[in-house]
Amino acid sequence: MKTLITLLAFLLAFISPGLAHNVAHGSASTSLAPRIAALLQAQRLEGTVWSTLDTHGAAGVSDARSRAPMRVDHRVQVGSIAKTLLATGILRLVTEGRLSLDMPVAVLLPEMVFDNPWQARDPVRLRHLLDHTSGLDDVHFWQVFTMKARDDAPLAAAFPAGSGLLRVRHRPGTRHSYSNMGYTLLGMVIEAVVKQRYERYLDGALLAPLGMRDSTFAFVTQSADPRLAMGHFEHGARRGAMPSYMRPAGQFTTTAADMGRFARFLMGDGSIGGRRFIDPALLRRMGEPAGTEAARAGLQVGYGLGLRTFDRHGLVARCHGGSTVGFKAMLCLFPAAQKGFFIAFNTDNEAADYQRFDALLAQALVPAMATPAPRVPPPFDPRPWEGWYVPAPNRFDSLRFIDTVFGFARVRGGGAGLHLEPFQGPAVALVHAGKGLFRAPGKVLPSHALLLSAEGQRILTTGTQSHARVSLVYLASLWCSVAAGLLGLAWIAAKGLARLALRRLPPRDPLAMPLAGVLALLLPLPLFYRQSLLQLGDLTVASALLAIVTAALPVAMLAGLALALRRGSGRRIDALAMAAVLQLAIVLAAWDLLPLRLWA
Repeated sequence: MKTLITLLAFLLAFISPGLAHNVAHGSASTSLAPRIAALLQAQRLEGTVWSTLDTHGAAGVSDARSRAPMRVDHRVQVGSIAKTLLATGILRLVTEGRLSLDMPVAVLLPEMVFDNPWQARDPVRLRHLLDHTSGLDDVHFWQVFTMKARDDAPLAAAFPAGSGLLRVRHRPGTRHSYSNMGYTLLGMVIEAVVKQRYERYLDGALLAPLGMRDSTFAFVTQSADPRLAMGHFEHGARRGAMPSYMRPAGQFTTTAADMGRFARFLMGDGSIGGRRFIDPALLRRMGEPAGTEAARAGLQVGYGLGLRTFDRHGLVARCHGGSTVGFKAMLCLFPAAQKGFFIAFNTDNEAADYQRFDALLAQALVPAMATPAPRVPPPFDPRPWEGWYVPAPNRFDSLRFIDTVFGFARVRGGGAGLHLEPFQGPAVALVHAGKGLFRAPGKVLPSHALLLSAEGQRILTTGTQSHARVSLVYLASLWCSVAAGLLGLAWIAAKGLARLALRRLPPRDPLAMPLAGVLALLLPLPLFYRQSLLQLGDLTVASALLAIVTAALPVAMLAGLALALRRGSGRRIDALAMAAVLQLAIVLAAWDLLPLRLWA
């Protein structure tokens, strides 16, 4: 969900940001307050609330229009941090003996049919959903960009019959791939066990005992609750709360003080008032990756039971971030030091560097850990591992072609380890730490691992993202396909428009229909401009027209190509351009990108 909402935030921009204003309580928060307020202004964010467990603070404004100051008791929405709370609710049911982490999900939700090639030996289990290792896709466009979701809709509405959404892409339990669908299924599991809506159950059975009385899993709007801060995008563009099909994965409203209470509980012994509430062994495993290829290879960073072990800013913490319409948030715990922080912003700004706030809070609470001293690295032969790697799996299955073509990385041997050269990022020198583990600069723990999958494929993993080695011939064929198709489109558009301007393009010319097919791609643009961006995943006139014109494109190319070949000489370059576009259309269709149906 984070990538799609970030795209929306990047596209929206209307109103100018406001000046920072802060209110803080407690000595630690008082010393942080002016620094956070200054950083808030520098990053062009509207407002923030935070907690360092014992102290809380606020800065900025709660609404860009009214300029009302953000108060410590303002409520905020935290997006995917809801997953940590939902996972805690699941662990409560496990502690009570009503669920087991190894229970197959199909037993609990028989109406949900998984397309799992490994079903006989490796069904999707409850722990796989909690750890994002089920192999499921993250989310589809229509599940996020929609005006049709209702806050009272059954959770099964996110999984229409026959939609094919429950396709398992790798052996369950082996690799991490973030999945909002998986946590939506966990909401359904809770409802199947407790026989009531998950929101009502968790509000009463989890939040109330924890003393989180200003928090709720229920849908809350700014109009219904004046204490809920207004959400914003860039330049102060306001955006109120909206219901979602995936609400168990990202719907939660809270305060800084309540999140401080929650953080203290997670680092405790699992008891409330002297009585065991959650098995402490389960709490300790939150943030510990288990069972995956990466964990078996020795990586300690990764995701487990609703938290992720981060290695940033010279510190190792167990954290979860969140992003939803107009809000961003971060929760981080340092169990050994019994420290932690929560911070939330009522602005989702693509250009802002939120990690600067995380670093400020973390370094104010916990001394940085020493980076391991350089030593002679163990012997390592990089040659078998050199080559080209692509995401396996990628996060959004519908974008797997784009992630394969543009999300690849090259691995080369160099110095005392490897050089990792992502296409869309800076090169990283990885130092060999022994046994196939590697450490990136500035990291306390090994950050990457090389391993062989059960199928014998060479894998490079960070614990939360795996890349599989592929042949350069395979990648180059895709690059050539894209390049040829784009050049063909450019040729048809340029030559066709030039001839059209000179009135030398009769209707029966071989170039006429391909040019019409290319120009038709522009027809949906004014319709999309006039509709809300939040309707991009809905079936509208604009999205229907987009599907039609993208389906018509290869037909237009085929018709023009046939006519050009029939006419013979003088049309070879035109025919090559049409063939280039046609082959790209065929490739895109094979990857389920043509016709382009945003609602599917």
